[in-house]
Amino acid sequence: MTVSLGVPQSDVDSVLALAVSPPSVAIVLGSGLSGLADVAADSRSMPYADLKGFPAVGNVVGHAGRLVTGSLGDTPVLMFQGRVHQYQGSSAWEAAYPARLAAAVGCETLIVTNAAGGVSFDLHTGDIVLISDHMNLMGTNPLTGWPGPDGGNPFIPMRDAYDPDLREIARVAAAEENLTLADGVYAGLLGPCYETPAEVAYLRGVGADIVGMSTVPEVIAARALGLRVLGFSLVTNAAAGEGLSHSEVLEAGRVAADDLSRLMIAILRKL
Repeated sequence: MTVSLGVPQSDVDSVLALAVSPPSVAIVLGSGLSGLADVAADSRSMPYADLKGFPAVGNVVGHAGRLVTGSLGDTPVLMFQGRVHQYQGSSAWEAAYPARLAAAVGCETLIVTNAAGGVSFDLHTGDIVLISDHMNLMGTNPLTGWPGPDGGNPFIPMRDAYDPDLREIARVAAAEENLTLADGVYAGLLGPCYETPAEVAYLRGVGADIVGMSTVPEVIAARALGLRVLGFSLVTNAAAGEGLSHSEVLEAGRVAADDLSRLMIAILRKL
């Protein structure tokens, strides 16, 4: 096991044996967004259960629970169809396993996607938000107790957690694809319950545009390991909306998934 990453060598070997070409970009696909893996060339997959280091938790509806290798826009990619959430009983360290595995197999870039509630009044269901920054309101951190990737300084700067150059590439790609791309700050909460109206008002007041229950641990770990990060939220509901349900989130993801997939492929062609 690589001590600094907490990734069994058998997992690294399994991923590299599965892939036709060693992946350079890893993509975490959130609730209802796993369809991107279906359009990858040379696609091969394996369930998370076959990876010794992947936390053993039950799959959330909308998360397929498998790892996929292949190519998108001629870029070799490693895709995670679904993720581990802390509300399932996992630690922040465990929730960050996709980022740690991506680094261990040699990826240089991590793209995270999620379904999120719209906090800003300017956002509507179906909007794609380019994450400019995040707020870690989960009360935990994947670097707690971890001395850093080389046993060194765990005090990782997070000023440009979401790479400015990658975000500019995303904006150009969106314009070329005639897609509207909003900018927003993502607030990460522990979950699993949705936010109360008072909590949404608080989040709006402190500068959050979107809110969700994932992503933050992966991004922190990725930055600690030197990966460049690009992030997208798909607004699938108004936070604290009346009649809110997980099925509503999945349906909104299904409707907008084609646009997000098209945008992702356009971005990868530019990397």
